[in-house]
Amino acid sequence: MDYFVAGGKGYMYKIVTKRALNPTVTLMEVEAPHIARKAKAGQFIIFRVDEQGERVPLTIADYDRERGTVTIIFQMVGASTRLLNALEEGDSILDFVGPLGVATEIAPEVQRVCVIGGGVGNAIAYPQAKALHDAGKQVDMIAGFRSKDIVILEEEMKAVTDHLYLMTDDGSYGEKGLVTNKLQELIEAGRQYDEVIAIGPVIMMKFVAETTRPYGIKTLVSLNPIMVDGTGMCGGCRVKVGGETKFACVDGPDFDGHQVDFDELMKRNTFYKEREAADRSHVCRLTGGKRNG
Repeated sequence: MDYFVAGGKGYMYKIVTKRALNPTVTLMEVEAPHIARKAKAGQFIIFRVDEQGERVPLTIADYDRERGTVTIIFQMVGASTRLLNALEEGDSILDFVGPLGVATEIAPEVQRVCVIGGGVGNAIAYPQAKALHDAGKQVDMIAGFRSKDIVILEEEMKAVTDHLYLMTDDGSYGEKGLVTNKLQELIEAGRQYDEVIAIGPVIMMKFVAETTRPYGIKTLVSLNPIMVDGTGMCGGCRVKVGGETKFACVDGPDFDGHQVDFDELMKRNTFYKEREAADRSHVCRLTGGKRNG
């Protein structure tokens, strides 16, 4: 595994840009030249705000090799992401390790791709779409949100796609409906995709995979199981794919959506639900999307 760990006491990672994307989602650009030099779409980092903080994985939303910066986007769903959000431009993060995980493969034979994001999952879908666009592929993107007030990265997504379809559950922006509704509509209208990439809530990815299955369209999903160390040693991120046990942090996070055991994954993701409900003084980051904060 090829990643950079800060070497030497006192090494800190400076926040050079901070921007609120909506009331609960924040974008940060972090000075991390060693990671920026090697980062690719689909990979992630693990940060720790301070010596008492927990290790939290976040997908790399973007990187700038010349500036030596890595961009992360996170949702405030627990103590660690709230602590991170309390930092301002000029402040520093104690630990920032990466790039981790396997980068998304861009196969030469794939020419037209549909990238699908759900909610904060669009922060992960965006770099995938950008990498494909930069590789000269035709990219359609279906971005789903609950309502207009939480839409993020609209202009950024437009810039790296041939067609961007915005969907909202309540119809307050774009088209009303689910991302799977739009995907089904496009396929039935004759849109021929070589590949579909889905990133978002597990239930969304499951139904995207079920939508493409009858058509035999290759479908990749980015999985976000419970993750602790990011090296495959703890085993917390294990998932069942094609009947075999895989570890999302080192074998993924991208997997064949038609081979993933989504039902088992959903059960594992709610493993600590009762304990979290019993201790209302602790808001666990694992309640939401694990790689989204």
